[in-house]
Amino acid sequence: MNRPEILSAARQQVADAVSKSQPATCEPLNISPWIAMALLQKAIRRGADELAQRAAATLLRDAPDRLWRRCGGIAYEDVGLADVDAVAIVTAALTGKRFRAEIGCEWQVVSFIVSKMAHAAKCRGSDDLLMTCDLHPALATARREMAGMPTPELLRLAVGSSPLPERAIALWFACGTYARTTRNLRPRRGEPRVVFNALLEAGFSPTVVELARAGFGKGAEMLAPFVALLHPLKQSGGTMIEDDQLPPETMIGDLPSWSLDVFSREGRRSLEAFLQGDSATATWVRTHIPPSQRVRFLGGLLFRAEGGLLRSRLLWPTGDELRRLVDVECNGPHCLDATEILQLMKADITALNEVRLQLNGGLI
Repeated sequence: MNRPEILSAARQQVADAVSKSQPATCEPLNISPWIAMALLQKAIRRGADELAQRAAATLLRDAPDRLWRRCGGIAYEDVGLADVDAVAIVTAALTGKRFRAEIGCEWQVVSFIVSKMAHAAKCRGSDDLLMTCDLHPALATARREMAGMPTPELLRLAVGSSPLPERAIALWFACGTYARTTRNLRPRRGEPRVVFNALLEAGFSPTVVELARAGFGKGAEMLAPFVALLHPLKQSGGTMIEDDQLPPETMIGDLPSWSLDVFSREGRRSLEAFLQGDSATATWVRTHIPPSQRVRFLGGLLFRAEGGLLRSRLLWPTGDELRRLVDVECNGPHCLDATEILQLMKADITALNEVRLQLNGGLI
C-alpha cells in the first residue's frame, strides 16, 4: 500500500473500533495538568486503565491539546514496536478534531485509544535509543562529527551497517534537532520529508515508515522515526512478553505515589525533601553528585526505578541492550556506572513514598 492507503486504512480501523466501543464513565481529578500527564502516561505503562481514563478526562477538560499530543508521544515511546496496530490507531485518532467528530465525540475517541494503549504490549526501545544517542559518553565523538554532515551523508550512515546508536544519531541530525530539547546534540534544521523517503527507498517497512511520518511532530517527534529504524531489528530477534517487577506504591488521596515525579511541583518538592533525609540513596547522591544537579539526577534515577516500568514489556535482544545502556551508562559524568545507586533507589522507594505522602497528603 502507498502512503494515502496506509493512513486511510488506519483511520477506517479506528472509526470502526470507536463505533463499537463504550466510553468509560469516570470523574476528572482535581489535579494540575502536569500531574495528569504523568498519571496518564505511567498508568498506561502499568496497564492501569481506570487511572489512565481519569487522567485523560482531566486533561480533556483542562488541557485538551496536551492530551492529544501526549497520547501521540505515548504511542511511539511506550507501545511502539510491541503493538504497531495500536500505534496506527492512535496515530489515526490524531488526524484532527473534524475526523474525531465524524467518528464520535472527543471523549469516546480518547477513552478508546487510552484503553487500547493500556492493554497493549509495550516496548520502550525508541526512547531508550533516543536517550542513548543524547547521553551516552562513548558517543560524544559521533555527536560532534555528524552535526555538520550534509543530509545525504547522514542518510547513508543511518541506513548502513554502523552500530545502531551511530545510525540513530545520523537519523536524528537528518530529521533535525530543534523539535526536542537535547543535552548534547547541536541545534540543526532537518529535512524530515527527505528522511522518510530515504527509509522507504532503503527497504524499510512502508507501513511503519508512513506511520512514523504521520507521528513525527504529533507528540512523537524523534520517537517515531526511531520506531521505524528499530523495526527490522525486532523482526530478526526472538521476543517474549513479561511484566516488570513494580515497586511498592502508596495512595495519596486518589493518586498513586508514582504519579509524582520531577516534572510536577509536588513531585519535585518531594524529591528535594527526600534528598535531605538519611536514606542510603540520599546519602549516595549527596556524596557523588554536585548540589545543583542532585534533583535532576534523582529524578532520572527514579524514572529508571519506578516511572518507566511496564506491564507486558516486550523483551528482545536489541531492546534489552538499549535499556541496559540507559539504566547503567547514561547518568552523567559523576555516575559512569549506575548499578549500585539504581539498586539503592529501588530499595528506598517506600521511604520516598512516605515523604510524598507526608508533604502532599493534605493537598491532593
